[in-house]
Amino acid sequence: MVKLDIISDPICPWCYIGKTNLDKALLQFPDHPFVMEWHPFQLNPDMPAGGMDRREYLETKFGGKEGAVRAYAPVVQHAEKTGAKINFDGIKITPNTIDAHRLIHWAGIEQRQTFVVDLLFKAYFVEGRDISNHEVLADIADTAEMDAATVTKLLAADADTADIRARDKHSRDMGVNSVPTFIVAQKHAVPGAQPPEVWVNVIKEIMENIADEA
Repeated sequence: MVKLDIISDPICPWCYIGKTNLDKALLQFPDHPFVMEWHPFQLNPDMPAGGMDRREYLETKFGGKEGAVRAYAPVVQHAEKTGAKINFDGIKITPNTIDAHRLIHWAGIEQRQTFVVDLLFKAYFVEGRDISNHEVLADIADTAEMDAATVTKLLAADADTADIRARDKHSRDMGVNSVPTFIVAQKHAVPGAQPPEVWVNVIKEIMENIADEA
C-alpha cells in the first residue's frame, strides 16, 4: 500500500474539486494502492469563532464584489467541468474550520476519515450548512456512525485543538502555502486540483512499480 497524505480545508472549493477528480480516477482502479490520511490546513486561521458573513468575507478579501466574482469565476468553471456540485447562493457563512478539522482527526481514529471529509464538503458546498456549528458537526458524526454524544462533549472542550494548530503550522513550515496538496508516498507533492487523468497516470505508474518489485 502507498500512503496518500492530503492537506486540505473543508471550506476550500479547490479541495472539494480536487477530491472529486481524485475519486473519478480511483473508480477506474478498484484495487488502487492508496491509503489516505487527511491533514489540517486552515485557509483562515484568524477567522472569528462564529465565522463571518460570506459576502462580506469575499468582498473584503478580493477588494469588492467585482473582485470576488473574478476570483471565483475559475472555481465555478472547474466545478461545472468536474461535476462537483456547489450551491454558492446557499452558503451564507464562512466559518472557522478548527472544529471541523478536529472532527476529521477523530474520524481518522475510527477509520471514517474520508467519509467525514465527504460529508463536510457536502454539508458546506451543497447544503450551505455552517460546519463550525457543533450541532451540525455532531449530526455529521452521527451520519458517519461515530458517537455523536462523545463528539459533542469533545467539541465543548478544547480537546486536540492545540494539536490541530501545530499540524497546520507543520505543513506551512514544510512550505505548503495552498491547498489541496497531495503527498504521495511521503516523497512526491502533487499540488492543486489535478484532473482525473493526472491521477490515472500516477496510479498506473505506482501499480507498475509495485508489480515490478514483486
